[in-house]
Amino acid sequence: MTIPAASPPPEGAEHQLFDRPSLSERVWLLRALRGETIGGVLLLIAALIAIAWANSPWGDAYTALTEVTVGPAALGLDLSLATWAADALLAVFFFVAGLELKHEFTHGTLSRPAQAAVPVAAALGGMVVPAILFTVIVATGDPSGLSGWAIPMATDIAFALAVLAVVGRGLPIALRAFLLTLAVVDDLGAITIIAIFYPKGFSLAYLLLAIALLAAYWLLQRRRVRSPWIYVPLAIVVWWAVFMSGVHATVAGVALALLTRAHADPGEAESPADRLQRMLLPLSAGVCVPLFAFFAAGVDLRATGLIEPLTSPVAIGVLAGLIIGKPIGVVVTAWLVARFTRASLNPDIGWRDVSAVGLLAGIGFTVALLITELAFTSSPGQLDAAKVAVFTASVVSALIASVVLLSRNRHYRRVALVEEADVDGDGIPDVYQRPAPGDADPGPARTD
Repeated sequence: MTIPAASPPPEGAEHQLFDRPSLSERVWLLRALRGETIGGVLLLIAALIAIAWANSPWGDAYTALTEVTVGPAALGLDLSLATWAADALLAVFFFVAGLELKHEFTHGTLSRPAQAAVPVAAALGGMVVPAILFTVIVATGDPSGLSGWAIPMATDIAFALAVLAVVGRGLPIALRAFLLTLAVVDDLGAITIIAIFYPKGFSLAYLLLAIALLAAYWLLQRRRVRSPWIYVPLAIVVWWAVFMSGVHATVAGVALALLTRAHADPGEAESPADRLQRMLLPLSAGVCVPLFAFFAAGVDLRATGLIEPLTSPVAIGVLAGLIIGKPIGVVVTAWLVARFTRASLNPDIGWRDVSAVGLLAGIGFTVALLITELAFTSSPGQLDAAKVAVFTASVVSALIASVVLLSRNRHYRRVALVEEADVDGDGIPDVYQRPAPGDADPGPARTD
């Protein structure tokens, strides 16, 4: 592929929010977003199947299936299928999310402090405001449910992108990148909270073993060892050690990802982090996350109906946190950072568009369900109420975001005509081959 020679950015460009990503970053983003979108569709199908089965005349069979125990008891791994889905399959999901975060830190938005400020601040605001809103509501209604304070903090990128695929295909790639970065930082925040606030017992010996094994992984990466026959068994043992330590096993996925080399050596087409992300994204989005959704989403409402669970303080807290707190936290924090850093907004993007992304951030399915399982393990009533609220809030957030996106689709189509035009048919959008206003001609294209 030929890529135009880079020209220096115009003065002040570093202070523009939601600017067009570089061509190489655009290629990486489109690949990541495409995989997550397909995974979002499969996630929804799996969740709907679980809900339908759990509330059918054969609902007891669904419950029995989730409780089937498999695995070697000698290793402490005689676990139910639902636990395997939450602890093992989601470890793969968090490994991929960690690889995406590592890419963002080294090559993407988070590698440039001026551009990282807005998505990081928006992600933090989108975690803090929902948690506060949940805490206030539940503390005044049912303090026993306060352990679920972290439920409305996370964004489900796959579900959100599935919504975009239906109603917001023309959303500028800069905003899609913002949503991906927001969700990935959310995931890092969520896994940190899970590790600190939702441990299942604690064993220092196993934790030290996990740290030693992670150090060995880091050393192997530095020594440029490439064999999967070393890395796969090592990753499995790291996962087991973290699981036995009492820290949630999904933490192992993020830790391994952040220690993976993200810079390509001379002669390498892509770095190990990008290669693993490309290889494992279909497995994560197409198998691991849908299976987790299948085992986690099946709430039996045959005895209570839908309305009764949604009237509990826990459910109201989750609904308010995701539907109201999430977009307020994301948009207001982003606006404040832009205001105080005197950053300008990309002329093709308005705050209404940022608000649509904030609403999409209220779709908190996968990680929210995981935290629900951890928070209310010993309280089935609150567990079911929180699950119903997560699903309801995600659907409501998706519907409201869809209305906003559809109202802007004509504008998005006009922007897409410019952003994706390829008159010379060389596979590179023409906007990457013309000089910015005031720049000199970039000269002949170069080959990467």
